[in-house]
Amino acid sequence: MVVFLALFTAAQLVSPGGLADGDGKPAPRPTANGVYTGSLADGIERIARFEKWWGRGALTAGRTYLPGDDWESIEGPPEFLRPWGSWRAARAGRLVVLNVPMLDRSEAHLSDEEVAGLLDEGASGAHDHHFRVLAQRLVGHGLADSVLVLGWEMNGVTFTHRCHPAPDSWREYWRRIVRTMRAVKGQRFRFDFAPNRGRDAVPWTSCYPGDAYVDVIGMDAYDQPHRSTFREQVDEPYGLRAQVSFAKLHRKPISYPEWGLFRNGDNPAYMSGMLAWFRAHPPLYQSLSDYCPHGVWACAENGRSARVYRGR
Repeated sequence: MVVFLALFTAAQLVSPGGLADGDGKPAPRPTANGVYTGSLADGIERIARFEKWWGRGALTAGRTYLPGDDWESIEGPPEFLRPWGSWRAARAGRLVVLNVPMLDRSEAHLSDEEVAGLLDEGASGAHDHHFRVLAQRLVGHGLADSVLVLGWEMNGVTFTHRCHPAPDSWREYWRRIVRTMRAVKGQRFRFDFAPNRGRDAVPWTSCYPGDAYVDVIGMDAYDQPHRSTFREQVDEPYGLRAQVSFAKLHRKPISYPEWGLFRNGDNPAYMSGMLAWFRAHPPLYQSLSDYCPHGVWACAENGRSARVYRGR
């Protein structure tokens, strides 16, 4: 699996405003606006150019994926985490968001039967030690306050850590991982439950492991299927409105770890819709996937959407 990088800035794009409301109660922090720019080294090199093109301030948070090829990668190799710890420490207020696979051979297209067996093993504690090592390494590298997007897109079919082959085991496995990582001294992790938008292979609500084990309700929300309107994406079963309602019911902030153009090409209506949605329902963070066909800076063919994204 390619290691990905996305970076964010708490700037003008979808900032919800001040630090307190009229009653003096704390208001939500400004949204950390994000963009995926490529693999780790390439992403870092391209950030300054993206900032100049975007023209909306310095980047203040970053997101990356642990490779899921093997357990050694999921444990967070020091050479992978060390640069992020240095980046995090270089400026106060920075945030690291880390996607964490729940199983190795993350995109190996294993059968549902194999996946169910692996989830059963995880639910019984067979993989706890891998996540204990990861938590210890994160704390040791100054990443104790990271947001962890654990087992993302679990309602789909792409990843080995998908939910539908064994939902009961999946939920218990998630709980075991969270308990294991929270038990490590010094941690302050937040765990982000982030399905695909829509029903996909299974309703994502059937995978939800419980409020005590989730800190953020996320959603990956690309412009699909073909010919769908943004309004349909809002109102579909298990869509954007359902996510916001579910998060409100469970008193959790929301996030959008991945979003962008896809099946409908250069679609300024979708871009306008997403940005308006973020203003109406400010997430903790959101990350545009800026590579073709999803992006606006990296994809010259998406020029109309790029103008909307930049507010020009």
